[in-house]
Amino acid sequence: MASLNVYFVLVVLFLACVAVMSMKENDQIIKENNCETKIGLPCVLEAFMSIFETGSISNKCCGELVMLGKVCHSALVKRTLENPLFKDLSPATIIAKSIQTWNNCLALIDSPSPSA
Repeated sequence: MASLNVYFVLVVLFLACVAVMSMKENDQIIKENNCETKIGLPCVLEAFMSIFETGSISNKCCGELVMLGKVCHSALVKRTLENPLFKDLSPATIIAKSIQTWNNCLALIDSPSPSA
C-alpha cells in the first residue's frame, strides 16, 4: 500500500514538472521571438475574440497574425490557456479554434485579391 502512495506522489510530481516546463517553454519561445512586439494591440484583441470568444478577425489583423508567425501564435495561445482566468475553458476547443483562425487567415493572405 505504501508503494502505491509513493507511486502516486511521483506521478503528481512528474505532471507538475511537465506543466512548469511547458509554461517556461512558451515564455521562452515568446521572449526569443519577440512575439509580443510583432502584432498591434487592436489585432491582438481581434484574434483573442475570434479564438476565446465568438468574434471575427479583419483582413488587416489576419495579415498581422500571419506576419506574427505560427510559432508565436501557438505559444501566445498556449500561454493564455495557462492563465488561471481561463481554467474553465476546454484547451482542446481553444486549440482547435486557434488552428482554424490561423488557417483562415493564412488562406485569406495567400489568396489573390479579387481585383488582381
